[in-house]
Amino acid sequence: MIEFEGLPELVDPVLIAAFEGWNDAGEASSGVLAHLESEWKATPLVELDPEDYYDFQVTRPVVEMGDGVTRSIVWPTTRLLLARPPGAKRDVVLLRGIEPNMRWRSFCAEIVGLCHDLGIELAVLLGALLNDSPHTRPVPITGSVSDPGMARALNLELTKYEGPTGIVGVLQHTLGTAGVQAVSLWASVPHYVAQPPNPKATLALLRRIEDMLDIPMPYGDLAEEARAWEHGVDELAAQDSEVAEYVRELEERKDAAELPEASGDAIAAEFERYLRRRDRGTDR
Repeated sequence: MIEFEGLPELVDPVLIAAFEGWNDAGEASSGVLAHLESEWKATPLVELDPEDYYDFQVTRPVVEMGDGVTRSIVWPTTRLLLARPPGAKRDVVLLRGIEPNMRWRSFCAEIVGLCHDLGIELAVLLGALLNDSPHTRPVPITGSVSDPGMARALNLELTKYEGPTGIVGVLQHTLGTAGVQAVSLWASVPHYVAQPPNPKATLALLRRIEDMLDIPMPYGDLAEEARAWEHGVDELAAQDSEVAEYVRELEERKDAAELPEASGDAIAAEFERYLRRRDRGTDR
């Protein structure tokens, strides 16, 4: 493990984490971390030793030409960065990584130790999965919590998934058993348009994080990019009658399954978010 400047004392820190790989359909969840790192100008805290957790024949290092002449190697790893969001009363630690190839229990134990060292008592873990949700409707966000009482407090729709899990599921369980409250949020990405990026799903995760943490999220150009993405998918679907018909079937199924009160809850949540952002002067 490499500490860049030593571990600082933080103000009521919360962890936001995402991993590239199996947990990251359309790169929607890792897109959140990349966006926040850039918008908040996050600074490096800690880098885990890639030798311990990655098989370099599976997850290969990358050669980069920094100045057009000098070659450097970028190793696959997991990094923790510190962000101090404008207008927030707490610090945010961003955990941005690649799903490790081995030693998951040691990997999670190391992250738990860092959380304890930094005083982190709440972690928000992000993921994205392929689903049969239509691209023309709001992105469904489901989740799970380490503490059942948190679900009611956060108004979180719980997933009922059972089956193989990735590092997000393992880390959430490990954090919870170590006394760190952990929430995972999952965006549903249409399986028929799985290629990254998916700014609409990234934006949906950001909005859900904002609602949950009451920290103003910097949307930047994501709303415009999400509209352009949806318009582009509309055009592609229009060129294939079978795909267009399939999308219409998904829309009908989705609309029939949603209760009117659920739509009302969504409208109310969106209005409350607008009012918060207007009061802060961040209503983009």
